[in-house]
Amino acid sequence: MDITIHTTVLPHEDPDASLAFFRDVLGFEVRSDVGQGRMRWITVGPAGQPGTSILLAPPAVDPGITEEERRTITEMMAKGTYGWILLAAPDLDAVFEKVSAGDTEVVQEPTRQPYGVRDCAFRDPAGNLVRIQEVR
Repeated sequence: MDITIHTTVLPHEDPDASLAFFRDVLGFEVRSDVGQGRMRWITVGPAGQPGTSILLAPPAVDPGITEEERRTITEMMAKGTYGWILLAAPDLDAVFEKVSAGDTEVVQEPTRQPYGVRDCAFRDPAGNLVRIQEVR
């Protein structure tokens, strides 16, 4: 089989804040931006990797989700336990310096983990955990 990762989804509550984080802080390019107000679906991705994207989407808009499930999703997003993503960069210290220089919530400074990787972590404006792993 020939399967690749094409798009993953992260929720957002404030599309402009999420767009600013992924575009202006992480340097991702905007691939599409549809909808209006808080009901926007924004696709971003790393420059030079057109086949890999993140879809920033409003949470719990699926008509099959119950009101109780919507409340649970909203509560989990507020706690930062709903969405997360693992990214990679060859120079973790440079990325950490750039990302932490702004208004971004730092969860963990660059650290060598007991399982061998060196990484750091932030929260995006929606509370999603963004871990960045060093790969050389």
